[in-house]
Amino acid sequence: MSDGLNASGSLHPITIAAAQDGNAIIAAPDAPPDREITEQEVGEYREQDRFLPIANVSRIMKASVPPTAKIAKDAKECVQECVSEFISFITSEAAERCLSEKRKTIGGEDILYAMGTLGFDNYAETLKIHLAKLRQSGTSGSAPPRVEHPIEPRIDADMMDS
Repeated sequence: MSDGLNASGSLHPITIAAAQDGNAIIAAPDAPPDREITEQEVGEYREQDRFLPIANVSRIMKASVPPTAKIAKDAKECVQECVSEFISFITSEAAERCLSEKRKTIGGEDILYAMGTLGFDNYAETLKIHLAKLRQSGTSGSAPPRVEHPIEPRIDADMMDS
């Protein structure tokens, strides 16, 4: 089973094909074009191939809570599974749009469309701004510059009375 990387260390391209029922199929990187992934092949994917790295998820979660707060391992794992599923959900919808328009590449606009279609309009509006900034900076081929945004803990009125 491939780890998703080719000999040069970069990711394999994803192939989008049409199933007989009209749904989009994402083919395995080492699979011939227009071949569905079987249930057995799906089961063979290791957890680290299906989910975002736990260290990345943990870092994002830690940035959202006060420095003294602790996050349980099972909470990190739960969020890891949820965000990975969310990404798959949005990407699947975007892939269907590309398939219906006979395109093979999912772009930023396809992701925004998918988010709006699936009811995530509020997130789509925010991401439109980020996509525009990314395109304006001309760094679409590489990672955007890293910007740290400290998150202040919320103080409720009830906490002020204590």
